[in-house]
Amino acid sequence: MWVRLRKVVIWLLGIYLAIPFLVKICPAIQAKLVFLNFVRVPYFIDLKRPQDQGLNHTCNFYLQPEEDVTIGVWHTVPTFLWKDAQRKDQMWYEDILTKHKNKNIAHNLNLFKAHSSSNRPRWGDSIGTPSESGMTYDALHVFDWIKARSGDNPVYIWGHSLGTGVATNLVRRLCERETPPDALILESPFTNIREEAKSHPFSVVYRYFPGFDWFFLDPITSSGIKFANDENVKHISCSLLILHAEDDPVVPFHLGKKLYNIAAPSRNFRDYKVQFVPFHKELGYRHKYIYKSPELPRILREFLGKSAHHHHHHH
Repeated sequence: MWVRLRKVVIWLLGIYLAIPFLVKICPAIQAKLVFLNFVRVPYFIDLKRPQDQGLNHTCNFYLQPEEDVTIGVWHTVPTFLWKDAQRKDQMWYEDILTKHKNKNIAHNLNLFKAHSSSNRPRWGDSIGTPSESGMTYDALHVFDWIKARSGDNPVYIWGHSLGTGVATNLVRRLCERETPPDALILESPFTNIREEAKSHPFSVVYRYFPGFDWFFLDPITSSGIKFANDENVKHISCSLLILHAEDDPVVPFHLGKKLYNIAAPSRNFRDYKVQFVPFHKELGYRHKYIYKSPELPRILREFLGKSAHHHHHHH
């Protein structure tokens, strides 16, 4: 019995010690872990009833072509998954169309699908591996595509969790070229991927391992993954809303608060609203259930109403 137990312990210890070296030698492992969080089936959601769907780890776009219709566009599916997603979503697709019964939207959705599934050449990405620059590039394409079709309707960008990294990369780009969105909403955001990886529950096993940063964080950075929300917000000028639950076990509440504290005093927000909405831990929304909050529609109405007002006032 003891011999066997000793064997198991030695094995486990061996694996425990081997993993950091493996990650260091092969940084792609860390990159994969980061992006694994990302892969979800695409959906369109109705903002009037956000409780229908979570928006996990995604970066979403919203359009309001008419008072009672909101289209959300989800874009972070890596190209190689599109073929698969397209088969799966036929039913989902028809369901949404019958819900809206609007020719124009049906047309737009069709266009969007065609646009997204074309295998565009990416910036030096090997096929099938998502990368931060590739995602930003895709997001930019999608934004331009939407903007070209949205007329004077507001376009909001919403990121959740890792998707906040894509969202701030995108919005920073948009602000730098002076075509900002009407608002940016970050749900459960972090400051940057290093600080997030450090506080992620997965890292608890190694948090006190000597050289944690060198073994686990440097490979992420060296793979070109930064998702530097804290840097990006300094270059963003549009209304910003941050939502975070106090009991979030994946992205600790203090990181969302820290991001707000970096953004709020920034000069580029002086004409825009910057708002932080905490959700009390009693509510139990944790990392991905903020969308269940009955308060959310009111929060969004007030924030977007004010941001629209701000915007017109600004021009």
